[in-house]
Amino acid sequence: MDYTTLDDETLIGLIMHARTEALSALYDRYGRLVFGLALNSVGDRATAEEITQDVFLRVWQRAGQYRRDRGQVSTWLTGITRHRAIDQLRRDKARPAAPGAWAEAPPEAGQAAGPEQSVALALERQQVHQALAALPEDQKQVLALAYFQGLSQSQIAAALDLPLGTVKTRIRLAMQKLRQALGGNERQGTGR
Repeated sequence: MDYTTLDDETLIGLIMHARTEALSALYDRYGRLVFGLALNSVGDRATAEEITQDVFLRVWQRAGQYRRDRGQVSTWLTGITRHRAIDQLRRDKARPAAPGAWAEAPPEAGQAAGPEQSVALALERQQVHQALAALPEDQKQVLALAYFQGLSQSQIAAALDLPLGTVKTRIRLAMQKLRQALGGNERQGTGR
């Protein structure tokens, strides 16, 4: 049987009957989406990989909890991912940060960052994170899939079971909001 040709709901039904091939096909179909959402939420690849594994383990253990009347399988998976990421962030908040953990990224290759440059980059990074955090969840989701995971708008529409026009609108609105929020801090010096 070619599991790649089966629809999502059929795969869930087969997973309920302990068919590992069905879980593998579902992972092949949605693993990248789940990983991208997790990575966007927690910001750490290793943690995002753990969340992705946990999401599909939960699908294996709880496939019977999927309810068709509540949405598509992709919506169910994104919900599980979001909840697992939130749980992880709560656990991380409870742990004290390691000394120097605030320094998120080293200077760009070939540049020796002085104190002024480091402070400016840290402030800019903080403003970008705040602007992204202020976006509505639906806009943040499509933006993350497009820019952090490299999915095309058509791929995003298929993965989230949304019309292509909706995906395009959400990305456009998100970009407009980011431009407004960051307008005074553009590197090009447009004078806004």
